[in-house]
Amino acid sequence: MSAIAGSYVCTVLLAKRPATAGVDRVRWRWRRLTGSLHDPYRPELHYMRGPGPKWRQKHVQGEVARRRAG
Repeated sequence: MSAIAGSYVCTVLLAKRPATAGVDRVRWRWRRLTGSLHDPYRPELHYMRGPGPKWRQKHVQGEVARRRAG
């Protein structure tokens, strides 16, 4: 039993944390939240919102040919 009590794992798990550990964690979360709210990158502005002109040109020509044939 004394081998377990003197092990590195127990030393790390039972180590005394500084009193500011909780404050540091809250501060880190707050910075992360405020940073994400003020991030200028908005990916939804860069996503393609439908077919482009090349796709339309290709498919409109096929549609016109089908209308003429049918």
